[in-house]
Amino acid sequence: MQEFWDQRYDTKEFVYGRRPNDFFKEFIDNHERGSVLLPAEGEGRNAVYAALKNWRVTAFDFSQPARDKAMALCREYGVEVDYSISSIEDFQTGERFDAIALIFLHLPQQNRHQMHRKLISLLKPGGYLLIEAFSRKQIHYNTGGPKNLDLLYQRQDLMEDITDLDLLHLKEKQREVDEGYYHRGKAEVLQLIARKLN
Repeated sequence: MQEFWDQRYDTKEFVYGRRPNDFFKEFIDNHERGSVLLPAEGEGRNAVYAALKNWRVTAFDFSQPARDKAMALCREYGVEVDYSISSIEDFQTGERFDAIALIFLHLPQQNRHQMHRKLISLLKPGGYLLIEAFSRKQIHYNTGGPKNLDLLYQRQDLMEDITDLDLLHLKEKQREVDEGYYHRGKAEVLQLIARKLN
């Protein structure tokens, strides 16, 4: 899996674009700035946008080529991001965050719950969990995302993972995505915002 992502990111082109994800951008623009964690951040488009909005950004990905491109993007925009090389399983921090955003991070069903729970544990009380992911309906579209149903999400998947959070927003919708070469066109997505109460 790591080899696949290293090869995908090992190009001059930003394969998922340089602009932030729309759902993430709307959240950042409408919430008081604080600290945000971006797992599997890839080429840095969301991290750079949050940093430009004066959020304190921590990010990680297991792909070195992805991090290299993200750091180049940070230099281009003159922002700082704490970006490490790690998997979700291996990521360690003593920090707790005001927000954690999972943008098109598709975890296998067998360890999805465990990994989501690990990340939720890194939220401060009052912190927000933000998720946008392709729904199972996306299997019928050729506009991005995994071609394996086990990696696509359904509402119940997410509900099971956030039982102790206050659900603020959960919507399954069709929308136009325009995020580089691999996310472009009509797509079926799930969008979630939930808040950790304590």
